[in-house]
Amino acid sequence: MTEQATGAQHPQPRARNGGPSSASVEFLTGAQSLIRSLEEVGADTVFGLPGGCILPAYDPLMDSTRVRHILVRHEQGAGHAATGYAQATGKVGVCMVTSGPGATNLVTPIADAAMDSVPLVAITGQVASGAIGTDAFQEADICGITMPITKHNFLVTRAEDIAHTIAEAFHIASTGRPGPVLVDIAKDALQAKTTFSWPPAMDLPGYRPVTKPHAKQIREAAKLITQAQRPVLYVGGGVLKAGATAELKVLAELTGAPVTTTLMALGAFPDSHPQHVGMPGMHGSVTAVTALQKADLIVALGARFDDRVTGKLDSFAPYAKIVHADIDPAEIGKNRAADVPIVGDAREVIADLVQAVQAEHTEDRTGDYSAWWKDLDRWRETYPVGYDLPEDGSLSPQQVIQRIGQLAPEGTVFAAGVGQHQMWASHFIDYEQPATWLNSGGAGTMGYAVPAAMGAKAGMPDRTVWAIDGDGCFQMTNQELTTCALNNIPIKVAIINNGALGMVRQWQTLFYNQRYSNTVLHSGADADGVPAKGTRVPDFVKLSEAMGCYAIRCEDPADLDKVIAEANAINDRPVVIDFIVHEDAMVWPMVAAGTSNDEVMAARGVRPDFGDNEDD
Repeated sequence: MTEQATGAQHPQPRARNGGPSSASVEFLTGAQSLIRSLEEVGADTVFGLPGGCILPAYDPLMDSTRVRHILVRHEQGAGHAATGYAQATGKVGVCMVTSGPGATNLVTPIADAAMDSVPLVAITGQVASGAIGTDAFQEADICGITMPITKHNFLVTRAEDIAHTIAEAFHIASTGRPGPVLVDIAKDALQAKTTFSWPPAMDLPGYRPVTKPHAKQIREAAKLITQAQRPVLYVGGGVLKAGATAELKVLAELTGAPVTTTLMALGAFPDSHPQHVGMPGMHGSVTAVTALQKADLIVALGARFDDRVTGKLDSFAPYAKIVHADIDPAEIGKNRAADVPIVGDAREVIADLVQAVQAEHTEDRTGDYSAWWKDLDRWRETYPVGYDLPEDGSLSPQQVIQRIGQLAPEGTVFAAGVGQHQMWASHFIDYEQPATWLNSGGAGTMGYAVPAAMGAKAGMPDRTVWAIDGDGCFQMTNQELTTCALNNIPIKVAIINNGALGMVRQWQTLFYNQRYSNTVLHSGADADGVPAKGTRVPDFVKLSEAMGCYAIRCEDPADLDKVIAEANAINDRPVVIDFIVHEDAMVWPMVAAGTSNDEVMAARGVRPDFGDNEDD
């Protein structure tokens, strides 16, 4: 990914030879150097929680007028908030915590950011350099712990290394394939005196991400596109990371090929566009799943052929040639061999593809996809994504989420937790713009939604931000609502409260003979023996009010629009709505884990019939 695409501010790498002569030199502590470095790289928001080893950095932070610190209630919240900030703004997210348990509480959000290619710089305090390796109080080898889940990490033991390390960390996090970078700083390095000059010299031998694609590969891809009869543009999150959505729309309309956007790419191509056939994968639309299965050419752009998209890998897209473009060469051929591999930034790849396809068209070589579109349109009409309202008149979770999307102001950002509500939010909210859908796609982290929404709102204060959460996810990180209330971050939270760990319960329904082992969250029955609907312990309304939020409970479909409108109108504090929904609602379509995408189910007991003539 190019620097221009990230919006981040950072210097260019150069040999460490003393730096430019124009740099001003000051005499500061390592801690002051850290805060000045954060200011200079353009970090305007830091999510964090102080403790002993990072405490020296918090003193000069108090004097900064350029960096806003948001005090979280748990370090995991700091990490997810930094991720939400990064995904919504396109800039590098920053979190800062202390050593030992403070640092280890960041492991989950760091792993989450690594899986979803989010630019993140995590700054952790470390015990004094002389005590490292002695099992000192609150010591943890956080560099060793996070090495498999960071793009790079640094252990800094000298004050003079802090400035150039921060510059390098931001550069690494935001260029190439973005990802998390850890900077672990010993306490004595923060306390020691050093000289400070900016910009610093950076030394990154071997780090030269390839952004410009090879022209020959681009020409080969263009030829395949015009020769294909059943092509599909398979768009992944890398297109969003590269800021390539405008180029994608040009390419799609130029070729006339169908477009499918992964869970991480929603908003990269407008849902309402007639060429958009939906989201692929385990819970993707029948049309998107089947289009990939029956394609004769798949053009993968910033996507990684993960198992949730491919299903059983050896049966995935058996007729298709593969054009695979990615900024990370390690992804190409990792899961599916590529006939035309293209290493490069998605924006440059797509822009070059547009020119190459136009060149093909000038030679009267254009694809004829009319028969393909007849099939696709028939599948869309026959197997749309939909839902049934509960027979008992209770709230449908799909209806709740759909109405939130329909009543939300234009440009609203939606952050989802993980589970059924995540899949319903991906299906029943229309995503027309980039950076309006935030979720934990790769790691599948429960508890992501509330802190990620907080980070997004902190970075985009003029946008409405809704967190779509489940009653299970909400109980993991809801304490960050206190952070929101105290820091004027008025997010809106919809708790899809079905009294269960919904997605796990769905699997128990389908594959474990309805034996609901440890997935029930509600309190059983009331004093009269009437079964409870939704989780009532804790009482989410009282809990949210105690944390400074405006809270409402909604159980009647007749109140749905009124309650959502009330939430949208309140912008001086966080709002939480506890939607009590039917517990038996399921996510469809579905491809069972470990099975072929050919076995996609449109609904329970409903296997699509595509006709024998389509099995060629």
